[in-house]
Amino acid sequence: MPELPEVETMVRGVRRDCEDRVIERLEFVRTSRRPIRISPNRLRVRKAAAGRKINRIWRLAKRIVLELDSGNSLLIEPRMTGLLLVSEPPTTGHRRVVWHFQPEPSKADQLEFWDRRGLGTLGVVTPEQLELLRARLGPDALELDLIGWRSRLKVTSREIKVALLDQQLVAGIGNLYASEILHRAGISPVRSAVKLTGLQVGRLAEATQHILTEAIRYEGSTLSDGTYRNALNMDGGYQNHHRVYQRAGKLCMSCGRAMIIRIVQAQRATFYCPKCQR
Repeated sequence: MPELPEVETMVRGVRRDCEDRVIERLEFVRTSRRPIRISPNRLRVRKAAAGRKINRIWRLAKRIVLELDSGNSLLIEPRMTGLLLVSEPPTTGHRRVVWHFQPEPSKADQLEFWDRRGLGTLGVVTPEQLELLRARLGPDALELDLIGWRSRLKVTSREIKVALLDQQLVAGIGNLYASEILHRAGISPVRSAVKLTGLQVGRLAEATQHILTEAIRYEGSTLSDGTYRNALNMDGGYQNHHRVYQRAGKLCMSCGRAMIIRIVQAQRATFYCPKCQR
C-alpha cells in the first residue's frame, strides 16, 4: 500500500538515525516466507554495502534511495507491504534485511526492511542506472506545476483516475490518494483526462498538493489491515481524514446528500461521490 506520503514519511523517519552512518554489515534475515527480490544478487548487494557510509537518503517516486559514498546506491521498493524501520518490527517472521551500523550515541544501531507479503525489492544501482530509472518515470507529483499538469494530461484520453496511476505520466500517486485527490478537485474519476477543462486541471493541481502534503503531515494512512507503520512502528494518522476511500455506502462528508460509490477501474477500486464529482 505505501504510496508517496508513506514512502516520504519513511524517508524522513530514518534520516536522523541513518544518514552519515557507516554500514558494518548487511544481514539477509532467514525466513520461511516468500523472499523479496534482490538484484543483482545477495552477494553483490552485501559487498556493495559493507563498510560504506550512507551519504543521503531520499525518495524517488515510490522508492527509497540510500546513496552510498561509493557513488552507487541501494534502491528499495516497498511495494504493497514493505516498511523501513529504526525500531522493533511489527512481527519477527516478516523481517527481510537489516543494516547494522557502527555504533553512535543516541542513534539507532540498525535499519530494517520488513515486508509482510514479500513483494518488495532491494538492489544496488550505479548512478547511470539510477538516471535511467528516473528518466522512465514521470515528474514527481509534489513537484508538478499547473503547466506541467496541462502538458501531461493533454496527451492521454484515458479516464483520469487510471491516468493518475500511470507512474510514467505522474510519479508517486497510488490508488488511495488518486480517489482522495479527485474528490477534493470535484472531478469524476471516469472523465477522460484530455477532456478536463482548464479550471478542472487547476483544481487537480491544487488538490494533489493539498492531499499529499496533508498525508505526509499526518505520516501516511494506516488502513484496517494495520500493515503500514512509520519508521518507529507507529500508525499513521491520515486515515482519519479520508473523505471517500473505503467509504462506499456512507454519506459523503462534503455534500452530505449522496452516498459514496465504489467502482472498478483498471482492476483497482475507485471511490467517489456522484454529486460532488459529476
